[in-house]
Amino acid sequence: MKSLKEALFELVEVPELMGPVTQVVDRRFVLDYAYAQDDFRDWYFVDSPFGGPVGHPLVLANELLFLFYDKYDGNTAQGLHTHERLRFRSPVRVGETVTVDGGYTEKYERRGQGYVTLEATARGEDGRILVEHVGREIMRTVAGEVVGKGRAKDEKRERTVLATVDPDAEIAALARHGLSERAPLPTRRAHFTQDQMSVFSWAGRGYENVHTSREKAAAAGLDRTIVQAQQQTGLIVSNLVDLFGATWFTSGDLDLRFVSPAFVGDILTTSGAVIDERDGRLEVEVWIENQDGTKTAVGWASAEISEDLARPRALL
Repeated sequence: MKSLKEALFELVEVPELMGPVTQVVDRRFVLDYAYAQDDFRDWYFVDSPFGGPVGHPLVLANELLFLFYDKYDGNTAQGLHTHERLRFRSPVRVGETVTVDGGYTEKYERRGQGYVTLEATARGEDGRILVEHVGREIMRTVAGEVVGKGRAKDEKRERTVLATVDPDAEIAALARHGLSERAPLPTRRAHFTQDQMSVFSWAGRGYENVHTSREKAAAAGLDRTIVQAQQQTGLIVSNLVDLFGATWFTSGDLDLRFVSPAFVGDILTTSGAVIDERDGRLEVEVWIENQDGTKTAVGWASAEISEDLARPRALL
């Protein structure tokens, strides 16, 4: 049996290679993701513009994020996801075996917390790049002492999400040329149950964490389980599929910061605003708010604009 390290910041090596690990993206795998995200649409089960069904763009969410489980015991992990960058380059065909590899590329300390950066790439059976992931998290922390604290005063950012829309602009229902700056994006809502969160965060694979276990959440100083950041990301990505269509699967870029916790039972709504059009790509801001109007995730996204109006249709 493979010997795994305890998920301690002090034990992280840079660079530290991981994988490759493989995953068969069969119908059951796609169905589990659809259940966890409440996103049952025809491109994922019937047919798509790519010839046959494909997985949701983020169907490999945790194969990328949890790649460190290849060398670390996932049941000792107490990290807190703070930043996610994704590049979507090719759809995942239902039935193919994908390969994921990568590793830790950075570690540093800030405000007494140890941060790590994990880079991972998923490839199809023919070697094509499917998704590229760069994730940053606080490793081995007590979540209740960190969530909702905001960023450090000395932490500088090149840009800021304004999270404002022009109330007089027409809703940008589909990505197209000539959209007004600050035109609002459509909204998409989710209310994740504990069952959905447990499926998403691998409780069925034997992992207990602040997303799947009330006891683990209580030990971390929380009164409820937390919706995994990647599960929130999936909500945003679903909205961007509605906005861009097929081009999101082949040219979508997403850069997110997780700024406040989302808990089981919260009503989460994602929306956004048009920023600009550059070199045939539409750039937008995106965010998620809970029922109290608190932002839980903010960021930016872009993809190529296409004249193709096809979008996935809901099956349920």
